Amino acid sequence: MTLADRERCDVLVLGTGVAGLAAALAASARGADVLLVCRTSDPSATNTARAQGGIVFRGENDSPELLSRDILSAGAEYGLAEAATFLSEEGPRAVQKWLVERLHVPFDRRADGQLDLALEAAHSLPRILHAADRTGAAIEQALLTEVRGKRGIRMVVGAQGVDVLTTHHQSRRAEDRYALENRCVGAYLLEVATGRVCTALAGATVLATGGAGALYVHSSNDPGSIGSGVAMASRAGARLLNLEFIQFHPTCLYMPGAPRFLITEALRGAGAHLVNHDGKRFMERYHPSGELAPRDVVARGIVDEMHRTDSECVFLDLGGQGKELAGRFPNVAENCLKYGIDIRRQSIPVVPAAHYTCGGVVSDLSGRTTIPGLYVAGEAACTGVHGANRLASTSLLEGLTFGLAAGEHAVQRAHKVPISESLAGVIPDWEPVPGPSNEDPALIAQDWSALRHTMWNYVGIVRTPERLARAVADLRHQLGRLTEFYRSTPLSASLADLFHGCTAAGLIAAAAQRNPNSVGCHYVVRGGSRAS
Repeated sequence: MTLADRERCDVLVLGTGVAGLAAALAASARGADVLLVCRTSDPSATNTARAQGGIVFRGENDSPELLSRDILSAGAEYGLAEAATFLSEEGPRAVQKWLVERLHVPFDRRADGQLDLALEAAHSLPRILHAADRTGAAIEQALLTEVRGKRGIRMVVGAQGVDVLTTHHQSRRAEDRYALENRCVGAYLLEVATGRVCTALAGATVLATGGAGALYVHSSNDPGSIGSGVAMASRAGARLLNLEFIQFHPTCLYMPGAPRFLITEALRGAGAHLVNHDGKRFMERYHPSGELAPRDVVARGIVDEMHRTDSECVFLDLGGQGKELAGRFPNVAENCLKYGIDIRRQSIPVVPAAHYTCGGVVSDLSGRTTIPGLYVAGEAACTGVHGANRLASTSLLEGLTFGLAAGEHAVQRAHKVPISESLAGVIPDWEPVPGPSNEDPALIAQDWSALRHTMWNYVGIVRTPERLARAVADLRHQLGRLTEFYRSTPLSASLADLFHGCTAAGLIAAAAQRNPNSVGCHYVVRGGSRAS
């Protein structure tokens, strides 16, 4: 379906990953009219669909207390105990009810038909469900199928959020701002194909726009993961938290000109080794556990080795297990083969890559932000669950659990405080910039290149006060220049993306600069940059 110039709905959901789909389904189940918006033509082009790893369930002799303890420990005790407890109690229930019983996601099963539970790093016992190495894609497809069958959900593809609408910031007249409670009343949506900006009014709005990993040169994320939700929420005045905590995955496929593809750490668990260009193992110099050290240690070790040997990558050597591992990890094998690497007999070139945004827009256990009517779920949110680092296989669980919670509460909000005709009358439509566009694709490409290199080199795996100071200054200058240009030319999808990305990058760099202490995946050194 296409967008009207002015849309009205009970609940507006931006994003079609696990969090957005779960929120839409939960809201629809409670009788809401839901408008679900996807920024691309393909609603399955999400980080959720890219997730090779599993989703936390519950193991034998497991308990919410034990899972909560593992979550908080992995987060360097920086997380919120209340949020970890909520996820540990409600998460496995949501998996059972929605993914296992209702949607029949094809999780791996043992010979006796029981769900096969795997053990992953930093978990106290086996509790992880997998669908081969395509778990996220299996969950995404099951949720999308369910969404497409719901009459109360209207899904629009090829549209993206431009700005959150709030009563105080968007009223036509100054006096209206003080007569109204400041609350979110929807969003401006850009129709990508036409450049038309529509006004979507909603009793409640859910940001489920994903993380910010694509702001880095090397990233495992979907290209749309540019922190747009954080950028829009920030401009609306919502509180943000823990943005400095960017988790880097140690191993992504490195092929010049090819998109980065995550190479699961389970390969290292199965016996693959990291080697440099000379074919020599190196991780023992950085940690007694070698390749099986924590993610952040391995990532720093790889970066240091690349600097030491002046190399663009290192290699994952499967040794004599190549044929066996290719059978166990078919998704990895197939994607490597696309770029001429046969893992049955060849080593895999890898680099660390930005993987997960642990912080985001502050939300409570119902997804509420500090702006009434505005909700957030999934990687765009900061629920406090992850603290300074994320426990493996909790991202899909968080998106599902808090997406459902946000959708359920958003309906209550929308029905309690609907968009009245009088309120709708004071919310203006987008005022387009007249005249032809003076947008230059080459300049936009250069801006993205500069931004991503700034983030990778200065706000990356190893940070220093000097690097962070330069990043903040460079990004502030870039955003200032871009803002002037943004106000002088008709809006387009590429301009909106760049503006969101530059805003989010500046917020992340500033958060990192404000925190002088190394904790979790925020690693700051003084007087050098060695990973050891």
